[in-house]
Amino acid sequence: MTESKSITEHQQTSNVLIIGAGAAGLSLALKLAPHTNVTVLSKGKLSEGSTFYAQGGVAAVFSDTDSVDSHVEDTLVAGAGLCDEEAVRFTLRHAKESMQWLIDLGVDFDTEIDDNGNTQFHLTREGGHSHRRILHAADATGKEIENTLLSAVKKEKNINLMEGYNAVDLITSRKLNLPANRILGAYVWNRQAERVETIKAHFVILATGGASKVYQYTSNPDVSSGDGIALAWRSGCRIANMEFNQFHPTCLYHIDAKNFLLTEALRGEGAHLLRPDGSRFMLDFDERAELAPRDIVARAIDYEMKRLGADCMYLDISHKSKEFIVKHFPTIYQRCLILGIDMAKQPIPIVPAAHYSCGGVMIDHHGQTDIDGLYAIGEVSYTGLHGANRLASNSLLECIVYAHACAKDIINHIPFYKERKFATIPVWDDSQVGNSDEEVVIQHNWHELRLFMWDYVGIVRTDKRLARALHRVQLLQQEIDEYYSNFKVSNNLLELRNLVQVAEIIIKSAMSRKESRGLHYNIDYPEQKDNSQPTILCPQK
Repeated sequence: MTESKSITEHQQTSNVLIIGAGAAGLSLALKLAPHTNVTVLSKGKLSEGSTFYAQGGVAAVFSDTDSVDSHVEDTLVAGAGLCDEEAVRFTLRHAKESMQWLIDLGVDFDTEIDDNGNTQFHLTREGGHSHRRILHAADATGKEIENTLLSAVKKEKNINLMEGYNAVDLITSRKLNLPANRILGAYVWNRQAERVETIKAHFVILATGGASKVYQYTSNPDVSSGDGIALAWRSGCRIANMEFNQFHPTCLYHIDAKNFLLTEALRGEGAHLLRPDGSRFMLDFDERAELAPRDIVARAIDYEMKRLGADCMYLDISHKSKEFIVKHFPTIYQRCLILGIDMAKQPIPIVPAAHYSCGGVMIDHHGQTDIDGLYAIGEVSYTGLHGANRLASNSLLECIVYAHACAKDIINHIPFYKERKFATIPVWDDSQVGNSDEEVVIQHNWHELRLFMWDYVGIVRTDKRLARALHRVQLLQQEIDEYYSNFKVSNNLLELRNLVQVAEIIIKSAMSRKESRGLHYNIDYPEQKDNSQPTILCPQK
């Protein structure tokens, strides 16, 4: 253990602290800026969250031949009996107005000319949808939304953007042995200065995204390490449905194509899934073929790969014209071309990869968690919208709808806190710990965790695999807790600590579900139970 003993004294205040700078966090910041000062933390670069990499689009009813009731029905079917219908109707009822807000902000969704010469939105269709209702900006919808939101946020004087900050832990009145259970702020890691700082806040919002980095293969960017879920759990919040992790069926299989997702819109526009011999297989599993919900498609691909001993399956849209492909999927076309794959002439090699967490921190329709003043919005949260499986393109929609609902609730509460002083919070004391001299320990544990989660808690599960995973994760927790207690924090240590916590929650959630439903498939319990309920885990207080 080494020298450098000090007590960090870097503190600041903000009425509202938003942890996360994706679609949910930035939308909320824009809604709150006219009413109060807001601080937004971004762990990496401002454009490095999952929103930026979302390709497909956003589901909302903009066609006269479609209806909200139809969208609700599709969502409930995809959710495999575990959706909260009230949450579904709340979200989808506000879908069009939320998308109109983005459009008014400047988001440039694709349009087309109808038979009468009028301009209308080009709506595509994805798996599980009965109508074309996906607004999109070519195949880079998330990038268009994120860039538009960032541009608007940077013009707001009331919004303070802090790039390169990890949240270490939330600060609550209960942790400080004060009355009630209210959020007071957060300890944050300044990655550039390599120090822990304190931000006092009346309201804290978790908008940190999902936890798919817990798996060896994922479509998510590196920042998706379950931070918000772990922060909320350690603070006493309930977590729901974490056994339902969505594996996107089609990620590009190539040694130089880390995390590159192939949008579901490809299948919506007619792409076929093929075995290595060129034969189609999805009709063997579901009458909807390539347009079946993602859990069915992912399991089918996984089954065929294991049955044949194949490294990958293939996605083929080469029967469409090159002009059509380049127009609708320019990002994917160029990316594949760089890697030597001409998707206009040949199939694309694909594998499933962890993509989206359907569970998360339990909230109400305003985004409020179990702790007063602490909110969670976006993928980090559990609203009940997704149930046991997320319907394609409902995720970005959920971000915007709940950001707006959360903003309304906070604005209503702001008058009660105008005269309230910020709490006195102990400064971060790292005087009793030293710098790590064994960073390799973190790297080893990191790789071990992600590999056994993929092997034991992946697309297909068994009781024996889950028991092995729980044993391994609990040993890792002991090692990491000891490491965290003896050495100064670092970015990798913070993420690993959070991932291990989230992994344990996922495993325990999976072990408690004695059935197969939606995204959770256990060979030992292949049937669905009657009257199934969400899985809710409560941390020890």
